[in-house]
Amino acid sequence: MNQLFQFLENYTDLVILGLLGLLSIICVWKAIERIMFYSKVDITQYTTLEELEIDLTHNLTTISTIGSNAPYIGLLGTVIGILLTFYHLGQSGGDIDAASIMVNLSLALKATAVGILVAIIAMVFYNGFGRKVEEKKLKWLAQQAKKA
Repeated sequence: MNQLFQFLENYTDLVILGLLGLLSIICVWKAIERIMFYSKVDITQYTTLEELEIDLTHNLTTISTIGSNAPYIGLLGTVIGILLTFYHLGQSGGDIDAASIMVNLSLALKATAVGILVAIIAMVFYNGFGRKVEEKKLKWLAQQAKKA
């Protein structure tokens, strides 16, 4: 059991914050791709609304998934941090140092804060792109109505 707690203590921050960092990089990468696509897309080249919508919504599921799961990944890091704090408290044999407990608990919360930050960024991108998709679809529909 001590080995498990030693492993968690050594690698929790690295794994959780590393994963959240990777997710934020993926999110920004997909967002940049979408910005470039939306700036270059020619809606007149599409013959059906379905084809247009498929191209416009590409990568939005990934951004949304990152936005909805990042807080849970951060929360997992916080729960593990709190678990480690209680473990060390139990191992101390009743010698309670309030300062070290507060420091450990505050450090445990950083994972949740990072997870929420990643989620906010992802959801801002997702909602902005959702609006852009609706605008492009409405422009396409207006264009088709003029042709008819």
